Amino acid sequence: MPYDPNQHNRRSLRLHGYDYTQAGAYFVTICVQDRRCAFGKVFDGIMRPSSIGEVAHRVWQEIPDHFNRVTLDAFVAMPNHVHGIVFMVDDDAIRGRDTTRCGRDTTCRVPTMVDTLDEQTGKDANLEQFGRPVAGSLSTIIRSYKATVTRWCRRNGHPEFAWQSRYHDHIIRNDHALARIRHYIHENPLRWHLDRNHPEQRG
Repeated sequence: MPYDPNQHNRRSLRLHGYDYTQAGAYFVTICVQDRRCAFGKVFDGIMRPSSIGEVAHRVWQEIPDHFNRVTLDAFVAMPNHVHGIVFMVDDDAIRGRDTTRCGRDTTCRVPTMVDTLDEQTGKDANLEQFGRPVAGSLSTIIRSYKATVTRWCRRNGHPEFAWQSRYHDHIIRNDHALARIRHYIHENPLRWHLDRNHPEQRG
């Protein structure tokens, strides 16, 4: 059976009792509010990003600049959602890593996550411990990513842009699952016409 994040994550958005700060691999899906196609369009199986879609991709690639326990794997920005694989690595694996790139470069046009940690607008369910972000957790990473993209939109003529308040995650437990999810992400544009998030599928 092919991997379908909408089906496999339907029962619970967070795994009860799981420590989302520990080393591991996570498959993350984040949707635009009301599934609006803000990130671009798919033509002949190829994603053509809008300016917001380009920023959504760029900010995702900058996550390790601000969270030094994170490495990234496959990613795709679809018209109204993004899929990505996040690896949380052990502390020993990050010694010596340079985390001073675009986030501290004054010529970088995209606001940094450091600037937007506390600027997420609207209700955000990605909070833990009685509404307080947990440093280094997956929820904090995704919250910061969403806030950074939202802030860029507010400053660049897209005040209507908003994320869905929650996100979906799937813990990747073995190499077989990792390979399957990578394939799913890479093939996503080719299968857009069948995606349940496609406007025609939801109509």
